[in-house]
Formats: sequence, structure tokens, C-alpha cells
Amino acid sequence: MLLVALAAIWGGSFMLIKLAIDTVPPVTVTAARVVVGALLFVAIVIASGRRLPTGRRFWVTATLSGFFGLALPFSLISWGEARIDAGLAAILMAGMPLMTLILARFAANEPFTLNKLIGVGLGIVGLVILIGPEKLAALGGDTARQLAVLGASFCYAVNAVVTKRIAGGDPYAVSAAILLAGMAMLVPASLVLEAPWTLHPAGVAWLALVLLGFFPTGFASLILLAILRRQGAGFFAQINFLVPIFGVAWGFAILSERPPASALMALAVILAGVAISRGTQRLPRASFVETPK
Repeated sequence: MLLVALAAIWGGSFMLIKLAIDTVPPVTVTAARVVVGALLFVAIVIASGRRLPTGRRFWVTATLSGFFGLALPFSLISWGEARIDAGLAAILMAGMPLMTLILARFAANEPFTLNKLIGVGLGIVGLVILIGPEKLAALGGDTARQLAVLGASFCYAVNAVVTKRIAGGDPYAVSAAILLAGMAMLVPASLVLEAPWTLHPAGVAWLALVLLGFFPTGFASLILLAILRRQGAGFFAQINFLVPIFGVAWGFAILSERPPASALMALAVILAGVAISRGTQRLPRASFVETPK
């Protein structure tokens, strides 16, 4: 049940972004959710008597993780959802595990098996079906927004490699540090680029920002830590199949989105690729910081 709850929360992030982005620009949406998440984890660290890690090497890695795991992908998703449906964004993110396999091949020298090659191939086919070959040939408009969300999934793949270096520390303290690093980048960017004090967010946008920060960014991480303690990273791998499905479901239920048949076909192909590529492999311990939404 915890895994389903986590998938529902992460899948709901796409719907909440869609509600906020109408009256709040993308960097400010991202900054707001990360600030709320950071405050939650810092409060947990202080209340539990934990201490934030020290050391230049740790904070360099935490800063990279804050950039590739929070600041850049969250902003790309928010910018993309200004023009595309929440459900479509969720489907585009489904290819993240396949991108992680590709990056691990070159960054960590992990060999490709036949299953991985088939999985990556299916993922590419699914993405072409989703975006459309004719749109890929003429980039612009909504296609650029779709590619931005796809770029966010690549950022998460980079983050999966980066965070392995600090995954052995206390997960609450590490998560707090990464969120603080992300906040340190996003708040100044929001102030300089979007002048948030001049904005007039709608009431639903305020609610969406608070929910984004508290649930997908903060509370979901606590559920994730509980899952990893009880079931391990191998069990957690199933989240990659559930999140895009919940993303589409939330978009349908709350935003009345109707994904085309091609999008649902693409989702099936991408998830088949993920399933084949997984085989019997287990995810690394760093998973708790690999798949933020």
C-alpha cells in the first residue's frame, strides 16, 4: 500500500504543476515547492537530533544533486506543462529508467545486456510514437515543451549517477542537504528572473504550490524511506510503472484531460521496455534520491 500511495503522490505532482503554472511562472513554482520540502526535512533533522553532513566533497555532490535532481528538472517540467497536458508529461517521464541505463553504460561502465538493449529500443519507439515523427522533424511549439520534459527525465538519470557518491549517509540528513542546495539555487533565480512579488497567483495556484511542496517534494520522501527500510530497492523499482499511470489518471480525473490513443500506446511500449530492461537486476541503494517528481 505504501508503494501505491507514493506512486499516487508522485503521479499527482504533474496535475498540481498544471494547476499552479497558469498564474505562477515555472522557476517560481519550482522554488516554492523546494522551499517547503527543505523546511520540512530541516525540521525533521533538527527535531531528531541529526546533523547535516560536513565536508567540501559532500556539499559539491549535494549541490550537483540539487541541480540535476531538483532545480533543473522541476523547472523543465513546469515550463513544459505550461503548454502540454499533465498526463502527457507523466508519460514522457516514464522513460527515465531507460535513460539511466544509457547513462550508466558510459558514466559507470555498466555493460549492456540483451534485455537492456531491447528495453532501450522499445523506449525510443514509444517516445517517437508519443511525440510523433513529423513533430520531431519540425521542432517548435508544443514539441519543444515535450522535449523539455524529456530533458527532465535525463536530468534524473544524471542524478542517479551523481547521488551514488553520497547515498551511504543518513538519508534524512542527505535529503535535507540536497533540498537546501536546490533552494539556494532556485530562490535567487526566481527573484531575478520572475520577480515573484509582482505575481497575483490564483487561489488554486497557492493551494497547488503548498501541496506540491508538502506531498510530492517532502512527505513522499518520508514514505520512500519507509519503503526502502521495509522492502528494499528491488521492490521500489515497481514505482517506475505506477507513477506515469497515476499521472495520466490524475489528469483525467481532475483536469478532464483525454490522452489520445497514441499516447496510451506509447505508454504501454515504454513500460514494456522498462520491464524488459529491468530483468532480474536490482536498483542501487541511491534510489531514494533518483526519482523525485
